[in-house]
Amino acid sequence: MPVKAAARGPGQGDAMKRTLPALIVLAFVAQAAAAAAEEPAGAASLARGRDLIQRNCAMCHAVGTSDLSSNKAAPAFRDLHLRYPVDNLAEALGEGILTGHPQMPEFKFAPAEVEDILNYLNSIQTHRPASAAPAKARRG
Repeated sequence: MPVKAAARGPGQGDAMKRTLPALIVLAFVAQAAAAAAEEPAGAASLARGRDLIQRNCAMCHAVGTSDLSSNKAAPAFRDLHLRYPVDNLAEALGEGILTGHPQMPEFKFAPAEVEDILNYLNSIQTHRPASAAPAKARRG
């Protein structure tokens, strides 16, 4: 005996045809949002980090990719990775950087600022090993 297709009420096929495209668009939007959340350093974060570094550090340190430090004892920020992993600065930036010389003031930044600063610093490092990647988003 042949099997009959399930009877559909009026408009059930039409509702499915309208819902499916919306679900596909929603899936693409969710995928794009997830990819953006995984992006280590967005342009806005880099700009904020560059601004914070420029305002607080550029009077002594080289803060770009090719400038020179005005204070010969102040390391160029693009070469910080030669001294230690840049991401290790997170705690010091958040709790206050203290140095062994009196010329450098103490700096203390909010968690979001620390993230932006680290993203910027990681973006300008020279001769960075392939395994070193920019700081991942730390905010929840």
